[in-house]
Amino acid sequence: MLNKLALPESSTFPGKPMPPTAECWFDDACILDMDYFVKTISGIKAKGVRPDLVGSIIAHYASKWLPDLSGNDTEKGPMSLQDSSPESVTVSWMKKRFFVETLVGILPPERDSIPCNFLLRLLRTANMVGVEPSYRAELEKRISWQLDQASLKELMIPSFSHTCGTLLDVELVIRLVKRFASLDEGTRSGIAVVKVAKLVDSYLAEAALDTNLSLEDFIALGAALPSHARAMDDGLYRAIDTYLKAHPGVSKQDRKVLCRLIDSRKLSPEASLHAAQNERLPVRAVIQVLFCEQSKLNRHVDWSGSFNGTRSPNPAGLEAPVRCMSKREMNAQQMEIKKLKEELLRVQSQCVAMQMQMEKLVDKKKGFFRWKKLGIMPSLKSSVSVFEKIEEEREANFGRQTPIDIKQKPVRPPKWRKSMS
Repeated sequence: MLNKLALPESSTFPGKPMPPTAECWFDDACILDMDYFVKTISGIKAKGVRPDLVGSIIAHYASKWLPDLSGNDTEKGPMSLQDSSPESVTVSWMKKRFFVETLVGILPPERDSIPCNFLLRLLRTANMVGVEPSYRAELEKRISWQLDQASLKELMIPSFSHTCGTLLDVELVIRLVKRFASLDEGTRSGIAVVKVAKLVDSYLAEAALDTNLSLEDFIALGAALPSHARAMDDGLYRAIDTYLKAHPGVSKQDRKVLCRLIDSRKLSPEASLHAAQNERLPVRAVIQVLFCEQSKLNRHVDWSGSFNGTRSPNPAGLEAPVRCMSKREMNAQQMEIKKLKEELLRVQSQCVAMQMQMEKLVDKKKGFFRWKKLGIMPSLKSSVSVFEKIEEEREANFGRQTPIDIKQKPVRPPKWRKSMS
């Protein structure tokens, strides 16, 4: 049975300042052993005390008896279970298991009554001491309700199973995210989904450094949330690039499967530029990024050109008079349009360079001149097999080179052969 020891008056509940009276009342509750504490919590619930206050009492009590649950590993309370008399490791772990299972059993059933980070620390200790599966399932269910409040540090729970090859318990996070995604839309808000998506991308970037992380687990976690959860795919692209760096032996087919997780339309200009020069990505993914950037530039040029074009009619006659732009504004606008056109030409030059490379490769194949004589040329969008041949030649002959710098080496138009007739 736990010893009854008093607490210093300066001890406070971490992360949530309490009034002096409530602080003393918390400390009085912490001197009770487990049986008396459970009876005290039952009496408090019967009195109709708010669930969040009951949760704060439980979290404060747990942080005093088990410092692992306080979020600060350097400090140990005066009533820690680790400060008891010397005993075997088995007995100590059995006490911790009983302590965690008792805490899970008295948690308030209401949502948001317990901080999510405290529940994650409780789940980490539960996995370490090997509590019953029903208690772990209860903790996972409660964490999934408020996963958007979790921090990356607390989510990085190590794997305590000897059968798991990874350092982090990735399968646990997959279960939590899938359970969160399966909640009703009325239960989880759109902001919560966006927060969980950012949390998943950050977690994937950390877990991708583990060479034992399987491709199936990475894809399962990356695709656990719906596509609308990410407004930008830069975080997911960073995680995939990190995974390819740590796993250089990933096959070409697996790299294609990984890149299907990314929506090229959701990449920022910086990420698109990095992806266009990334030799770890398959050729098909690079070309798709280039096409998306080209379409974006076309839309920008069309939109910018509309200022110099004819204005659309206003049948209702409700359009307000437009102020005439000054000469400085017109010059700035023309400079912006000029820059956009130059960027469009650069992307088009890259496409021409890729088409020239395709022609050189196909030209080596037997019978190519017959197709060329008939005037049939491979299409940039439909020749998927040609993309694969380009990738094989690049990996075999060029290694890990950087893409062609269009500014330093101008691209020449393709020279067509004379007719065979």
